[in-house]
Amino acid sequence: MDEQSWYGVRCVFRHRELGVYEERVTLWTAGSLDEAIGRAEAEAGEYCAALGETEYTGFAEAFRMDGVPGVGAEVFSLMRESELPSGAYVGKFFATGRERTG
Repeated sequence: MDEQSWYGVRCVFRHRELGVYEERVTLWTAGSLDEAIGRAEAEAGEYCAALGETEYTGFAEAFRMDGVPGVGAEVFSLMRESELPSGAYVGKFFATGRERTG
């Protein structure tokens, strides 16, 4: 068995009734990246079944964490190459004005 590490796994869901997509990061202990994604995808199916009118898009990506999560721990990180200036980058990918928070 591989040594267990903590992973943050981001899965993307579509809430048909609400007309929104959700990016959800969950934490897992696993022996590998593939195992963590497999566990998150299994939970994604349960999440969708519990909510109804929600589908898992099949998109998952994982981040192996250093150590055990605690206050201020980095649970997910994604790097993307872009020539856009900061404001345009954030506006294109994150703060489009169509987000639902809370």
